[in-house]
Amino acid sequence: MGRSRRPNWMSKQLREGIRQKQTAYREWKKGRISKESYLGEVRTCRDKVRKAKSRIELDLAKGIKTNSKRFYSHINKKKTKKEEVGPLYTKDGMEIKDNLGMAQHLNKYFASVFNKTSEPWDDGGMINGNVDMEMDITATEVEAVLERLDGTKSEGPDNLHPRILKELAREIASPLAEIFKQSVNSGVVPYDWRIANVVPIFKKGNKSDPGNYRPVSLTSVVCKVLEKILREKVVKDIEVNGNWDELQHGFSKGRSCQTNLISFFEKVTDYLDKGNAVDIIYLDFSKAFDTVPHGELLVKLEKMGMNTKVVSWIRNWLKGRLQRVVLKGELSGWKEVTSGVPQGSVLGPILFNLFITDLGTKSGNVLIKFADDTKLGGIANTEKDRDTIQEDLNHLINWSNRNRMKYNSEKCKVMHLGINNKNFGYTLGEHQLEATEEEK
Repeated sequence: MGRSRRPNWMSKQLREGIRQKQTAYREWKKGRISKESYLGEVRTCRDKVRKAKSRIELDLAKGIKTNSKRFYSHINKKKTKKEEVGPLYTKDGMEIKDNLGMAQHLNKYFASVFNKTSEPWDDGGMINGNVDMEMDITATEVEAVLERLDGTKSEGPDNLHPRILKELAREIASPLAEIFKQSVNSGVVPYDWRIANVVPIFKKGNKSDPGNYRPVSLTSVVCKVLEKILREKVVKDIEVNGNWDELQHGFSKGRSCQTNLISFFEKVTDYLDKGNAVDIIYLDFSKAFDTVPHGELLVKLEKMGMNTKVVSWIRNWLKGRLQRVVLKGELSGWKEVTSGVPQGSVLGPILFNLFITDLGTKSGNVLIKFADDTKLGGIANTEKDRDTIQEDLNHLINWSNRNRMKYNSEKCKVMHLGINNKNFGYTLGEHQLEATEEEK
């Protein structure tokens, strides 16, 4: 048997305190000290242990931004029950318990939600026919990104670990910059950059339902380095062209869940303070990141004035993607990815934001977005007010139909606020919206 690993809170001084407690116990048993003296040593030792653990946990919490893996590793060790996948059940009620079988079943389900390839995708050329000048990527840019890599993260399917890339940043920055420049200007995206190992993350609900798992893609770290450089250029293009979504608070610099809530509820509370009834509708897309149609996305990117070289590269980065599920060392077969932006990629979140930029632009009421979650709210004193909110809701439904995105009707709810609220009803297509759990 090897020596057990000492807890990270166990200092030299604390070990000495524990030995003193053990000595006091032996002395008490022999009748050489009183029970009160022994219990005093016990209390002193217990207080020292609690303070030592608290200091460690405080340090972990303070350093969560620089080393989140260490923080969550500590949290997971505290859990009495580990999150496991499955067992899963098929539609026919067949149970799947082995890891390979579950990996295959999950990948089949994840692929089943994809949209089919759309027409603009098959076009193959740029929409407006313009071609921007060649893009330059310098070794300095690449080295800066490499040095900021998190060495504790996992490698992608190409088995190139971020720690190796980080430690060799100076040596490989120049050749990588040349590879990146050639890739972006030619539009050629290597095969290794278009495949992903998918890790299923349990969300909530029944563990036997594959729909309750989120597919997080582990992609090439080298490609992520290029994605980070391109993201900065994409953001700059969008800002210059004035196409930034002012309603979006998710994955946006300087914005967060808090700014989302504050911005929305400041307006809502203002309505309520003036004695109005207010209705709020919470909307949620079904499998939002997995169903973004590539063709429609590319059309929007060009219309926003994004560099055509970058659009072409994104087109080929999305085209012909493959994924497989990894579960405890077992690998499923490969499945083609025909829609969506990879969850776990660098460009994925910003591409999703850009895709839904035109969502809600016709709203006459208060509307705000946090990634794929949308809140629509307005005064609901009269039938006319109700019709105005329903009209805005209909615009959102029309947008989803045009863009081949579906709302999850079970998660879309309405909340009625105000003493004199008349609890008007609203419909999402053919679905009657239910009240939130808090209201029930």
